[in-house]
This record gives sequence, structure tokens and C-alpha cells, in this order.
Amino acid sequence: MKADSTVEAVSSRFDTAYIWTVSSVAALGGLLFGYDWVVIGGAKPFYEKFFQLATPAEQGWAMSCALVGCLAGALLSGGLSDRLGRKRLLIFSGLVFTVSSLGTAIAPTFRAFVVWRIMGGLAIGLASSLSPMYIAEVAPAAFRGKLVSLNQLTIVIGILLAQLINWLIAEPVPSDATALQILHSWNGQVGWRWMFGVTAIPSILFFAAMFFVPESPRWLAKNGAWEKAQNVLVRVGGRTYAANALNEIRATLTASPGKGDFRTLLNPRMTKVLFLGVALAVLQQWCGINVIFNYAEEVFTAAGYRVTDILFNIVVTGAVNLLFTLIALETVDKRGRRALMLIGSGGLAGIYALLGSFYRVHSHGLHMLILVVSAIACYAVSLAPATWVVISEIFPNRIRGTAMSIAVTALWIASFILTYTFPLLNNALGAAMTFWIYAGICVAGFFFIKARLPETKGKTLEEIEAFWR
Repeated sequence: MKADSTVEAVSSRFDTAYIWTVSSVAALGGLLFGYDWVVIGGAKPFYEKFFQLATPAEQGWAMSCALVGCLAGALLSGGLSDRLGRKRLLIFSGLVFTVSSLGTAIAPTFRAFVVWRIMGGLAIGLASSLSPMYIAEVAPAAFRGKLVSLNQLTIVIGILLAQLINWLIAEPVPSDATALQILHSWNGQVGWRWMFGVTAIPSILFFAAMFFVPESPRWLAKNGAWEKAQNVLVRVGGRTYAANALNEIRATLTASPGKGDFRTLLNPRMTKVLFLGVALAVLQQWCGINVIFNYAEEVFTAAGYRVTDILFNIVVTGAVNLLFTLIALETVDKRGRRALMLIGSGGLAGIYALLGSFYRVHSHGLHMLILVVSAIACYAVSLAPATWVVISEIFPNRIRGTAMSIAVTALWIASFILTYTFPLLNNALGAAMTFWIYAGICVAGFFFIKARLPETKGKTLEEIEAFWR
């Protein structure tokens, strides 16, 4: 790819306050995604007792049922956002987040709990696809990586908020507490409900704020609303920037005529790009890091920690996740996406190999926490933000909604498989072999990235599209 963006070489007078405000509002979808995704980890010891979930299959279904909704939301996001716009679907996701969080909090039965978790997953699936795509379509190329990574930052903030609120809500649990005592405690009856219900507060904020941001200029242009698209781009970077950006957008739409539906993706050149996006999305999940977030209780219990200590350790991991995501914001546009993803996959492979070795010899103590924290730091600075940046920018304008939908759908399928199978793998093979499997996946990912992923930093979306053609 060329070294400099043509469009942005002519103008550097961007309204950064406006760009950051719009991107931050869209990124609130990431915050809700992060909170709703991880809150279940802290509530797990308590709702399992309340609903009397005893088998690994029941526990795995409780943890992974939201992924059914995530899958549906990701599948729907492409066609619906291409037809209705990115903004309307993000507003709808905010509404679903609000309703589902309250529904989960008051669920009287396990069946109702599962239904509301699936509804929350629907909102996650929509937001996880649309928020980074919307930001990528608004952001100038020079700092698009940082702005799309803002979505990852809000995901991490949501994760940390969930971990912190879980820790603050939960009353201390005696180390010798029985299952019956936990069931009849405040945690087992009321506390876990508050953990889910708090999600409604940021959900309402996201729902209301999305009414005040513009529609994606590239979606507007693709649908013939050129004047509205120009108005948004003028606000972003001035008239010269807007004129040049619209010229590039028009050129890419002319070069790739058609509706941009699933049939367009059958073109061999598009299939190649789609496969890359899907593979990277799957790698981000199968690298295994979400096991640490969703099954923190099992991971730390196997390392010798008590329930109360585990809740505090979960907060520590969330803080580390936030710190290294902030570092990623400053590196993704400097070091590049490809370099960060190579560092992440290689680093995680080494950490998991060590973690598995210590589990094999039943080693307990602080060094286990350090390895877990190191894995989270490595992921947070590399695969976590870089994957969302790459899959939001590599697809052509006309098919971006559909292609992004497929990639994120693949991500959630991979996440479902990971989340559902961990209790089964852990039970059948043990923690050591399970983490060694994740290490092997990371090694395979390292070589795939090295062979197939080009560097996209500093390129406009149209320049990236031209590269694939």
C-alpha cells in the first residue's frame, strides 16, 4: 500500500472535538457490550446456587446462552444496517440493552433468565458489529485506528465496571460457606440481581445520546444522500477534505457496482478479504482470553484462591486490561495493526504454555495471578483492539455492512464454542491441557497473520479497497 493518504494530504484541519464526541457516543455500545458480557462472571457463584445449576452442561449453557443472541444480532446487523442505517440500529440496540438488563435482574426462573440473557446478547451482537463500523466510517484515516480502538477501550471500561460493581455489591463470603448458606445469603437472593440490573443506567444514556449523532457519511453516500454525506464530512474536516473524500467514495462505488449483498461476496477477490476478516475474528476468540473473564472463578480456584479473593483478583485483571488498552490507543496508529497482532498471538502462546505447565504441577500462588494478568495485558494491547480495527476497515464500502456482519457472526460463533466447551475441556482434560490447546491456536494464528495480513495504518477506507482490487 502507498505510504500516505491522498485525501488527508490536502487537509489536516479536522474538528477533533466533534470527531471524538461522535465516536465516544457510538463507543458507548462497546461499554454496554463489555459490562453485559462480563457481569455474569461475578454473579456466577450466586445465580448458580439460586437456580440450582449442578452439571457442567447447565453451567456452560447459563454462561453461553447470551451468545445465541449475539449471533442473531450480528447476523441481522449487516442487512438491517445497510437498509436502515447504522444510527437507527445502534439506537435500537440501546433500547434492547435497557429492557434485557432489567428482565435478567427480575428473572424468577432459569428459563426466564436464559431468555433475557439471549435478548441482551442480541443487543451485544448489534453493538459489537455496528459501533466499530460506524466509527471507522466517520473517522479520518490518520487516527482511525485510535478512534476505533476507543470502542475497545469502552468495552474494557465496561468490563472493569462490571468487575468493580460485582465486587462492591457482593457481601464477603466465608471460606467455609456451604452451597445452602450461599443460596440463602443476600448475594444468593438479591445481590446477583443488582449486578445485572445496573446495566440499565448506561443503556438509557446510550439510547438517548445516539439521537444526537449524525448518520455514517459513507452509508449516506452509498444510499444516494450525497448532500447529507457532504455535510457530515465538512463538519469532520472542512470542505476540501469533504470534496476529496466524496470523490474517493464515488470512485469506489463506481468500480464496484451492485447492491453489495451476500452474492457480491462470492467474487473471488471479495472472498479472499472476507476469509481474512473471519479468520482474524475467530482467532480473537479462540486465543482463549475470554475464558479468564467468563470463568474467572474456576481459573483462580484452580490456582488456590478463595471466593472473596477471586472477586478482588477479577477487579485487578480489569484494571490491567484498562491500562494496557490505553497503551494500545497510542500504538495502533504508530506501530500498526499487523505488528500488534503478531505480538499478541506470539506473546499469548508463550504465556499459556507457562500457565499450563504450572497447572500441570498444581502450582498455586502469586505467580499464577501474575501470569493471568500478563495474558490480559498482552491481549489488551494487541489482539483486542487491533482485530476490531482491522475488520472494521478492510471491507469495501458497498459490502462493509454485510461483510462486517459475517465476520462478527463468525466471532460470536467462535466465542460460543470457546465459552461452552471450556467447562467440558477443563473437566475432561484439566486446566493444563486446556491452556496448551489455546497456546497452539495462538501459534497457528501468528503464522497466519504473518502470511496474510497487510498493514492498513494511515490508509483511507477507499485506499484499502483499491489495494484489494
